[in-house]
Amino acid sequence: MSDQVGFSRRSAGGGRPARALGLPSGEPSFPPVAKWEPRYRAGVIAWDLVAVFVGVVGVGGYVQHRAYPDGPWIGLVGLTTFAVIVGSLMVNRAWNTAALGQGAEEFRRLGRAFVAAAVLLALGGLLFDIGWMRPWVFIVVPATALLVIPTRYVQRQVLHSKRREGRCLLPVMAAGNVEGCRDLINRTRGSAHLGWRVDAVCTADGLGDEYTEIDGVPVVGRLSDLATHARRGGYRIVAVTPDQHWTPKRLQQLAWGLEGSGADMVVAPVLMEVAGPRLHMDGVLGMPLLRVSAPSFTGARRVVKDVVDKVGAFALLALLSPLMVAVAVAIAVDTRGPVFYKQRRVGKDGREFTIVKFRTMVTNAHQMVTQLTERNDGHGLLFKMRKDPRVTRVGAVLRRYSIDELPQLFNVLAGPMSLVGPRPPLPEETAKYAPDVRRRLLVKPGLTGLWQVSGRSDLPWEEAVRLDLRYVEDWSLALDCVILWKTFRAVFSGAGAY
Repeated sequence: MSDQVGFSRRSAGGGRPARALGLPSGEPSFPPVAKWEPRYRAGVIAWDLVAVFVGVVGVGGYVQHRAYPDGPWIGLVGLTTFAVIVGSLMVNRAWNTAALGQGAEEFRRLGRAFVAAAVLLALGGLLFDIGWMRPWVFIVVPATALLVIPTRYVQRQVLHSKRREGRCLLPVMAAGNVEGCRDLINRTRGSAHLGWRVDAVCTADGLGDEYTEIDGVPVVGRLSDLATHARRGGYRIVAVTPDQHWTPKRLQQLAWGLEGSGADMVVAPVLMEVAGPRLHMDGVLGMPLLRVSAPSFTGARRVVKDVVDKVGAFALLALLSPLMVAVAVAIAVDTRGPVFYKQRRVGKDGREFTIVKFRTMVTNAHQMVTQLTERNDGHGLLFKMRKDPRVTRVGAVLRRYSIDELPQLFNVLAGPMSLVGPRPPLPEETAKYAPDVRRRLLVKPGLTGLWQVSGRSDLPWEEAVRLDLRYVEDWSLALDCVILWKTFRAVFSGAGAY
């Protein structure tokens, strides 16, 4: 139990905690706080402080010596910078347990903290007319961020690895209708890295003849007794899914009933696929209201995204140009035909453009599609084959590691595409789109995206659409950074590419 939630009470049989069986055996001996949580948080804080110290002393000392050798004592400047960065991390709740190891929010808070620290130091330099503060603002703080963020990522990967092994998981009580609870159970099992494990379920009918368990998770009682079961079982999270039983009064009573139990109450809203920066909790006339803002496709953040796209595409083209030349030569030697393959695709707002890729198939590949339709391994509107006879020898290697996509950097540089976004569809695909699927066209298509880092061609059509729509609804700069980072791992593994 070293990495699980520890309780003194155990079931009499197979070693499952009493909370998993819903046994009414009194209150937990201590609050349901996982033993690994404070250790993980302490480790994150310690490594952050070490990284900040190395950045301030190492990079700061070097910069100060080179730029202002006769400047003030490095100790005073370094101590001030160290204090400002650490204070900014605290103010921006970068060490809040709820955000550690969870999605893009953790890195979003880190980004805000370092930007705030740089702004504060810059304002101090302007206020006191300190010219030697500039290199600390524009070099030391960004360099320190580049030290902190990778250490966070490594720690997160270690945590996710443990969770996939069944450790470092938070016990969850699901409460709602059967389908809602089943969906939550399957989602948590499919995304173990998020750290939830549903141990028990409460439904409107409770433990009856029809449902004694849901997908292997025991039903322990009725929704009306949820607070009692949650207290006795010592669950870390009580996840409320939709059900006719829930009224504002009953949810309020449940929240009161869970006070002091140490369990977090999580209510799943109807808008399941909307999250991130678009959700805001407002208090109006004493009522808590969940406000969903419209997705933002313009403004300063979009300008930043466009700048990052252009600069990133240019830098990648300069860096990868030797590889691209070698690939072009290999294609020309392997088979006759053009090196590049051009195809019409649909971009933002339904505007068509010509996509550029390295040719990976024989020259008459498009004409052979009708002959291979029955062997289609794709999903939905996509035509894909795991062993496509049209793919050349060089093309198979290029596809496995997505090297054939590199010329699309020219599309990014030209404007029709972005580094990150939904998959660029074919015109014949978009002609069959349902109205909700057409929301994929509200943003520029991307060289990579959530579909790329979540399974690529192995994904069912419905899941690929869901991921693209999720990106459109929840877009943020932090999410783009996370996707770009994960793309390198997906490309090198070659999983789902054919």
